[in-house]
Amino acid sequence: MRHQVKGKKLGRNGSHRKAMFRNMASSLIRSLIHDDDGIGQAKVPGRIVTTVAKAKELRPRIERLVTIACRAVLIEERAREFESGAEKGSDAWKEWRQSSRWIEWSQTIGPALALRRRAFAVLRDQEAVEILFSELAERFAGRNGGYTRIVKLATPRLGDAGKRALIEFVGQNDRVRRTATLDKLTVRASVEAPPSESIGDSVDE
Repeated sequence: MRHQVKGKKLGRNGSHRKAMFRNMASSLIRSLIHDDDGIGQAKVPGRIVTTVAKAKELRPRIERLVTIACRAVLIEERAREFESGAEKGSDAWKEWRQSSRWIEWSQTIGPALALRRRAFAVLRDQEAVEILFSELAERFAGRNGGYTRIVKLATPRLGDAGKRALIEFVGQNDRVRRTATLDKLTVRASVEAPPSESIGDSVDE
C-alpha cells in the first residue's frame, strides 16, 4: 500500500522524478533572465509549456520555493539594522566584528542563510536561487500564496497527443478587464432624473 506517498508517479522512479522537477523548476525561474543580446532568452519570460500532469505536480514545488524566498527576504531586512556600513577589513569593520551588534546580526541572519541553503538543495542552481531570492521574492513580497497559474492549451502534443498546459508566474501576463466607458454616477443620475415639463404639458392636453 502507498501510505504517506503523495503525488503522481508519472511513469518514473523517485530519483528520475526528483531530477525532472528540479530541472523544470530551474527552467521556469531562469526564464526570467533578461539579456541584452537576447541569446538564449525565453520567448515569454516566466513561462514554460509542459503536460497538464507535470504542471500540476510542479506548481506546489515552485510555490513552496517562492514562500521560502519571501520569508528569507523579511529576515534579511530585519538583520540590516545590525549591519556595519564600513568596508570589509577596515578598522571600523573590525570593531563592529568584535561588538555585540555582530552577534545580534549573526543570530538574526542565520535563519535566512538556512532558507537559502534549503532552496539550493532543491534547485542545485546558484543562478536560479539568486533570481528566486532577488526578483521573485521582491515581486511577491505582499502576496500570500498563489504565485503561479496553469492554463490548459487546446492543441495536444505531437507524437502522443498528450494534453499540454503552460505554467507561469502571475502578475506579468495578467489580462486587464475592460471598464465601462460611462461613469456609474452619470448613469444613475440619468435614471433618477424627473421627466421634463414639456412632456408633462403634452400629456395634460
